[in-house]
Amino acid sequence: MSVRKMVEQVRVRRSLGLFRCGVCTQSMEEPETLVKRDPIEICTSLWVKTFSSPKATTFPNLTGFLSNFDLWLLAYQRSCAHATGTFPPRTALHGPLLRHLLSLRDAVLRSRFAWNDKANPLLRAPNDKALSKRKLQRILQSNSPCFQDRVVQELLLIILEPVFERRFSPKSHAFRPGRNAHTVIRTIRSNFAGYLWFLKGDLAQILDHVDPSVVMHSLQKGTRDKKILGLIKSALEGQKLRGRDVPLEDDGGEELRRLKKRRATKKRILNENEPKPDPYWLRTFFSFAPEEAAKVPCYGHCGILSPLLSNVCLNELDHWMEDLIVEFFRPCEFDSIWKYSIDDGCHNPAWPEFVPSCGRQKTRKMDYVRYGGHFLIGIRGPREDAVELRKKIVAFCESVFGVRLDNSKLEIEHVTRGIQFLDHVICRRVIHPTLRYTGSGGNIVSEKGVGTLLSVTACLQQCIRRFRRLQLVKGDKDPEPLPCTPMLYSGQAHTNSQMNKFLETMADWYRYADNRKKVVGFCAYVVRSSLAKLYAARYRLKSRAKVYGIASRNLSRPLRESSNNSAPEYSDLLRMGLVDAIEGVQFSHMSLIPSCDYTPFPRNWIPDHERVLHEYIKLENPKFFCELLRSVKKKGLTLPQDEISQMVWDYKTLGVRYFQSYKDKEIKSDLKEISG
Repeated sequence: MSVRKMVEQVRVRRSLGLFRCGVCTQSMEEPETLVKRDPIEICTSLWVKTFSSPKATTFPNLTGFLSNFDLWLLAYQRSCAHATGTFPPRTALHGPLLRHLLSLRDAVLRSRFAWNDKANPLLRAPNDKALSKRKLQRILQSNSPCFQDRVVQELLLIILEPVFERRFSPKSHAFRPGRNAHTVIRTIRSNFAGYLWFLKGDLAQILDHVDPSVVMHSLQKGTRDKKILGLIKSALEGQKLRGRDVPLEDDGGEELRRLKKRRATKKRILNENEPKPDPYWLRTFFSFAPEEAAKVPCYGHCGILSPLLSNVCLNELDHWMEDLIVEFFRPCEFDSIWKYSIDDGCHNPAWPEFVPSCGRQKTRKMDYVRYGGHFLIGIRGPREDAVELRKKIVAFCESVFGVRLDNSKLEIEHVTRGIQFLDHVICRRVIHPTLRYTGSGGNIVSEKGVGTLLSVTACLQQCIRRFRRLQLVKGDKDPEPLPCTPMLYSGQAHTNSQMNKFLETMADWYRYADNRKKVVGFCAYVVRSSLAKLYAARYRLKSRAKVYGIASRNLSRPLRESSNNSAPEYSDLLRMGLVDAIEGVQFSHMSLIPSCDYTPFPRNWIPDHERVLHEYIKLENPKFFCELLRSVKKKGLTLPQDEISQMVWDYKTLGVRYFQSYKDKEIKSDLKEISG
């Protein structure tokens, strides 16, 4: 089929699609009349409704939210923010755009929507202009998703996220609001002390590919809405539907290679509303992403809905592990911390990670945490328990997810060897504190107790490997910094500010590492030396020492070409506003690097938005106020309203003079007490 015939077919299909959806008919609703409520208020009501219901509640009907046009507007605004980098206000959405959005909503509700339908889009991206033959051919050949698919995915995410956030286990921390890698590190630091064996699992196979029936079975536990389930099922099977696209003429690979080479050499100018690419410091930090955080699931045409679906599937494993933790717990009367229940042993603010070491007469205990497709299990007991647990996990994943895991994906490691998780190494330090107390007869008895102090440190070798991959250092044991060539054509002020943002981000990433000063100091040394070599090459200064002599240790003084002696002074240019102020490279001294944050992490911690939701639901319940009033009266306390009403009554009956004389007596009695 020629490109001309294909374009004509697209026009005919588009006109037929618009006619079927009712855009061309006069009986269609005006979209301006459907804009009634604030979408944030609707989302808030959905969150309150889900969190006020029990965890096992299944919502049978969510089509009302799916048909709400205000939520469609919010989904379009969020999609535009991703595509253009700016969040458009509702007043900027004109009439034709609202009609196209309404036609997309009607197509979804009438089951006429098709994923990845690039030949007949009902809604275009805000940056799309008139399509030429070459551009249409390039769009049909590309793997980039449609803009209208992104809008539908945003809407499904808005509806389904509060439904399943209520059901999710607190043991999972990835792809969820209010939880991140830092909450995982703080949970490990607070709750994983005293564990001898660690089981580290890799479920990347489930993030790569999962049977759609497994996802649908997990989704049906949260909602029974046929429209939403049908949409997600068709999106999961999107890989099989890609062969339905319009066939294109094969022009050969030679022309495509020539086109790519021309684009690489030609300087590209961004459009007016096109978002700028990520800056260099952010791309550099993304290269430091740990293995556990670098993997983002993608199922068919689900797009941004895929992380939520992966959590929905792995939530089965989380709840199964929670039941297994309760079964595994065996308290021991000789243990000084876990004596009665699994909730005992909350950390001491003085020694947040200090617990006795393991032994035969110690408590058997287990804990679990998951980040994406990687989980970590700490076991307080013999190694045979870890081996038995690995067999159970393999059987569970095979029966529920249909994935057969080998032993290389489930590693059993001892705490003394160090367990690497999220770019941090978890190990222990055995300490022998001396405990002194007074016995009978006034004698001082001294005993030594053996304990373990959990150590969570950043992996310096991993940091060196990431710098070597970025070509900023060479060597392994004694790395030598290399010039930062990507910033060759940037000014000194811009280069320093970019790398300062990178260093600030690295310092924040390693906030809870014991060796935070060491790792951040090494990153600052590499960045500062790399920039010094870059400036030495740019300004022909031959060595880093000369650069440091002119620009100081933190590279905050201006450097300029030695041949241009007639250039005005930097202070004059700065005063006239012709140059930017040069910001010195941060962390040039170890004293400037912040120390590790040892703030204790609450055992039953929940994110701020969940705590606010629980408090709001409690205040909306009238039974809460009745119970509060009953408890106040039972304890013999007085309410503030009663005190105010008594004061008003005394004021009316006794007058102002009584209050003045009463206050004078109180003041005199207070003066006597102070003087006495």
